[in-house]
Amino acid sequence: MAASRRSVAVAAAAPLFAALGDPTRLRLVQRLSEGEAVSIAGLTGGSGMTRQAVTRHLRVLSEAGLVNSLRVGREHVWELDRYRIEAARACLDDLSAQWDRSLARLKGLVEGE
Repeated sequence: MAASRRSVAVAAAAPLFAALGDPTRLRLVQRLSEGEAVSIAGLTGGSGMTRQAVTRHLRVLSEAGLVNSLRVGREHVWELDRYRIEAARACLDDLSAQWDRSLARLKGLVEGE
């Protein structure tokens, strides 16, 4: 990946990682990754949080593009945007590959290859 393209990808992924940097939001993403859209009541149940707190965290995740709200009948349900999760994964995969290349170059220098 070219440096400028990599820079753009990292800049686009930064809001995702900022939103995921909170344990509560990470738990919400984990819950939503189970596959089905979930209502606020479903996300609040058993979490020990108020509906307002869950809504606030979902709003942050939504602004980062990680979740979407859908209206189903009289309630809103939330679902994970798998495309954005894949974008975050691709960013981490790129960083990991870059790290592996750097370690391989260092190994080559140390071992005199």
